[in-house]
Amino acid sequence: MTTHDDLVARAVALQPLLREHAAATETDRRVPDAVIDALTEAGLLKLSIPKRYGGHQTSMRTMVDVSAALAEGDGSTSWVVTLVNVCNWLTSLFPSKAQDDVFGANPDARVTGVLTPTATSVKVEGGWRLSGRWYYNSGSPHSDWAVLGVPLTDEDGEVVDQGLVLAPRGDLSLEDTWFVAGMKGTASNCLIAEDIFVPEHRVMSVPAAIEGNYPTEHTDEVLSRSGFVPVLSLVLAGPQLGLGRAALKYVTEKATRKPISYTFYETQAESVAVQLQIAEAAQRIDTATLHAHRAAADIDTAAQNGTYLDFTERARVRADTGWAIQNVLGAIDTLVSVHGAASFAEVNPLQRIWRDANTAGRHAVAAPTVAMEVYGKALLGIDEKITPLV
Repeated sequence: MTTHDDLVARAVALQPLLREHAAATETDRRVPDAVIDALTEAGLLKLSIPKRYGGHQTSMRTMVDVSAALAEGDGSTSWVVTLVNVCNWLTSLFPSKAQDDVFGANPDARVTGVLTPTATSVKVEGGWRLSGRWYYNSGSPHSDWAVLGVPLTDEDGEVVDQGLVLAPRGDLSLEDTWFVAGMKGTASNCLIAEDIFVPEHRVMSVPAAIEGNYPTEHTDEVLSRSGFVPVLSLVLAGPQLGLGRAALKYVTEKATRKPISYTFYETQAESVAVQLQIAEAAQRIDTATLHAHRAAADIDTAAQNGTYLDFTERARVRADTGWAIQNVLGAIDTLVSVHGAASFAEVNPLQRIWRDANTAGRHAVAAPTVAMEVYGKALLGIDEKITPLV
């Protein structure tokens, strides 16, 4: 049996390889094939694939901790692994026939995806015909399938539901649109569908899924009982935790040798001001980790017990996610200031960490302000909804 510790240890073992390729990952704007091959061999791209297909079908806690360990090596690589694993998890919620389509012939299949329903659909016999454009498909060059948001129509053309569809990557074209300041290597490009057919068994209702009503017949599989939005939001905290730890390690190691210019300190480590800032950054990262782990425990415990998190519990997971990310971003800002202008030298990994964390930290599902408003309203018993994604 492969355990949580085994999988995290595999991620830690790959950190030197990820660091070695980090600059090339940015320059090439995609994770190198050599790194993808190593991740595949280590089984880190199948954390959420059902065991029926040879996957690990592990826990939310493991998904967070593996992502964090990989991000200590490289943020873009961790992000791609995180998004592939969560899109593979989404696939495990579809009917068995759809899962067979994806993993039956290829147990190492990788799924990319976007929930936003930026498409049109036409109901036809046996399914829908779709056209659309979906931006920000992380890991798109390495994907075999895509899970995509669509508005679902009836025979009269009226929108009657919002869905997620599974489409073979070969049915979709790719437009190179990912030109950004951070997370450059995630290749989060635009997928395009032009009048493709999607059969009914590869369509899932999003509103039903938000309430925990998944079409999978395999209700005995614990991970596939996890809360829909809680999983989608919390996974985004994993890379941030690792980026924070990497920044802390880099700055503290350098502080024992690096002077503070225009002061009498021979090293930063001698300065009480630096000591206080290092402690504050470490505490912020610890706070982020504690909140992420609490949220993971909430998700895993409910799934294990066969219950579904209620609205307030789901709102707290989103708030924990936003709070974790906000604290990591604060910690990294402090660490960059401690290290000084040298942080922004092109050869300094700290500038990449800062750019990666600040780019990923603005993901819409992880936005702290929205999460706090949702959680605050839930605690106060206010029914007004500002987002369906809770």
